[in-house]
Amino acid sequence: MAIAELGSVVLDCPDPRALAAFYASVLGGTIEDQDDWVDLKVPGGPILAFQAAPGFVPPTWPSPEHSQQFHLDLTVKDLDAAEEAVLALGAKPLEAEDRSRSFRVYADPAGHPFCLCAC
Repeated sequence: MAIAELGSVVLDCPDPRALAAFYASVLGGTIEDQDDWVDLKVPGGPILAFQAAPGFVPPTWPSPEHSQQFHLDLTVKDLDAAEEAVLALGAKPLEAEDRSRSFRVYADPAGHPFCLCAC
C-alpha cells in the first residue's frame, strides 16, 4: 500500500512565470500564478510547479563534480519535430548530437536538464 501520491514536481528557478510558460508551450496545460510560485496543471500528469529561487545556479550536464539532482523525461512521437519546437522556445542542446539514440538532452531556459525521449 502506498503511503502517498505524487502531488507535484517543483523546479527552483529565477523566473517562475517564464519557466511555466516554456513548459506550458511544450506540455500544454493551464498556468495558475501565485506570485513567487506558479503551478502548471498538465493534462494527465502531475502538477509541474515553479518557485522563485534568488541566486539560482543551474545544474551542470554532465558533470561528475556536481549532481544534476534530477531531470525530466518528456516522451515525444517525433524527436526531430520536438527538438525544433523546444529550441524555438529557448531550450539549449546539451547532448543531442547522437541521432541513433532514442533520446536527446536539452536545458530549459533556466538551465534545468530535460530529455526528449522517443515513444
